[in-house]
Amino acid sequence: MSHHFIRIGENLNVVTKIYGQAMKERNPKPLQELAVQEAEKGVDYIDVNIGPARKGGEELMEWIVKAIQEVVPNVPLVLDTSNIAAMEAGLKVHKGRAIINSIMARPERMDGMMPLVKKYDAYMIGLLWGPEGMPRDEHERGMLTAEILAKAAEYGINNEDIWFDPIVAPLNIQQSQLVANLEYMKMLQDMAPGALSTCGLSNASNGVPEDLRPIINRAYVIMMQRHGMASAIVDAFDDELAAVVAGKKPETVKIVHDIMDGKSVDIAAMPKDLQNYAKTARVILGQVLFSDSWLEV
Repeated sequence: MSHHFIRIGENLNVVTKIYGQAMKERNPKPLQELAVQEAEKGVDYIDVNIGPARKGGEELMEWIVKAIQEVVPNVPLVLDTSNIAAMEAGLKVHKGRAIINSIMARPERMDGMMPLVKKYDAYMIGLLWGPEGMPRDEHERGMLTAEILAKAAEYGINNEDIWFDPIVAPLNIQQSQLVANLEYMKMLQDMAPGALSTCGLSNASNGVPEDLRPIINRAYVIMMQRHGMASAIVDAFDDELAAVVAGKKPETVKIVHDIMDGKSVDIAAMPKDLQNYAKTARVILGQVLFSDSWLEV
């Protein structure tokens, strides 16, 4: 793949105890240290997730954007909150081009957030979450994409400024949703020429034992990238994932592609690390049922 795959660091999140605490106490140190570490890992953006932040969200977002950009002025931010006023407060002080994470395919969210895209020259993540919640398949995703595009056109927002997020569900409970995303990615450029795409990659491995999560994330991103996924919100500290998306692990990528293409592969004859990718790819595609011991089988 010729274009650079964009990594957005997911780690600065209010739900993480230490960072949630730092936000509450307005203690910049832990947040700044993390941002510097993420930047050192070469992420293209840092996601700053303050949650719904119903009370004092504006002041918090303004404070945190300034604190982070003070130490990593060259890494733009993805601002993550459902509080529209807090989003605007962050965009107002952000230097460079921020990304709004995210705008759901619901009229009140689109009308509330889309004006900010133009006003602050921001990118937006169009989240394929509609009035009925999670789309069931690629066709419902297509319908929600059309709704976001129509609304974006009303606000004069170009396809190139929208990153579509098809929503990644956990493999262990909604395997078919992961395949639906692959099918959706095949359709996206026809529906929205020039649009970008992203996803919360770590959701794919939610609820799986901690040590087994990275292999799911890595195998899945190879599949998504094959169908044109432009970026993902990822663990900034997964070095192997970074190597995979940067094209530095061609043999790993080839194994996953072979499984996708239904080629017969001799898994037993492979080195252990490639076996893990092959087995994980088969589970993601639904060729093998998921269990926590899928790598041992």
